Amino acid sequence: MMHSKRLSMVILSVIAILVLTGCNLLSLMTAQTPENTPLLAPDQTNAENQTNPLPDQAGILSALQTALETIYTNVNPSVVSVQVIQQSGEMMLPFSEDSALPYEQGAGSGFVWDYQGHIVTNYHVIENATRIVVRFANDTTAEATVVGSDPDSDLAVLKVDGVDSQLQPVRMAQTEPAVGQLSVAIGNPFGLENTMTVGFVSAIGRSLSVGQTLGSRYSIPDIIQTDAPINPGNSGGVLVNEQGEVIGVTTAIISPVQASVGIGFAIPAAIVERVVPVLIATGAYTHPWIGISGTTLTADIAIAMNLPADQRGALVIDVITGSPAEQGGLRGSARQVTLDGAQTSVGGDVIIALDATPVRSFEDLISALSAQTRPGQSVTLTVLRDGAEQELRLTLGERPTS
Repeated sequence: MMHSKRLSMVILSVIAILVLTGCNLLSLMTAQTPENTPLLAPDQTNAENQTNPLPDQAGILSALQTALETIYTNVNPSVVSVQVIQQSGEMMLPFSEDSALPYEQGAGSGFVWDYQGHIVTNYHVIENATRIVVRFANDTTAEATVVGSDPDSDLAVLKVDGVDSQLQPVRMAQTEPAVGQLSVAIGNPFGLENTMTVGFVSAIGRSLSVGQTLGSRYSIPDIIQTDAPINPGNSGGVLVNEQGEVIGVTTAIISPVQASVGIGFAIPAAIVERVVPVLIATGAYTHPWIGISGTTLTADIAIAMNLPADQRGALVIDVITGSPAEQGGLRGSARQVTLDGAQTSVGGDVIIALDATPVRSFEDLISALSAQTRPGQSVTLTVLRDGAEQELRLTLGERPTS
């Protein structure tokens, strides 16, 4: 804890130095302009500088550098390169001399989970792989097999053997990240192994769409957004805090140029810790399922439904036939209105709580389902129907896989 506080103080001091230095440079430039006269007499300026001296810039920057070096030294041996060969029968690729099928190579990142040789990476890194090789930070390589995978959380677990000396498991963060917190990404962008980039947590509570089944799109909740540069090849690597603890698994970016523009996403540690042990134990992870599609109730939609403009919740648009939602009596939206020139479905149930957890957005509902429930569990949904509050009891199912 003391190390964390010291590093936070160092970072704040560095920012302060940059701001103060910028102001001082601006003052000097202004003072050297012939048309301007100093606002303070020389003796006043000197007196102020003596009263409020700048911090020891070299010392603070040195401390920050040492802290980042320590993070890299401690975490990098836990991060691996995941090299895959994928069969691509539909792609026009060159044929190898000893094979009748075309193949393509890919690379991502991963990290050591435990001393039994389990490696965590993204599902999309190893999807359709016919061969997987894990390369450690010291260039030791090992063939890997897939132990389990979950496309809906974009996580997969590999297993390597015979490399016990290389197994240095990561430490998972036990506290939620906060916006403004230091974030350090370590991985293999564009195949450049053992690369570290530094930034901050830009936002939390994002959602990341991962697929669609039976007409409903599924998302990973509570996604971390960071401006630490993340590029192709970073997928499956780590995002760590100032203590070198994993706060997320780097998995995606938004970019018009297929490279970092400062908007990267990581699967939060809480989801990783729920999913990975189950993948190791059973090979698959089942997600709870209500069986609805919907959206967040906005002010415009609320007014169109004769609700207060500040009412929030998860508006049910469609209820899937035969789903837990249908069996529990949830109602979808039966009419449409025009809002900002677009047809919008309104009139369905508005979910405002799941058991004791308030729901103010559709993302809140997804997050609560992911964190607090399992298939087969009975839950109580508090809904607004025609403006009146009521409770519905239903039993969650397993999310369909196709």
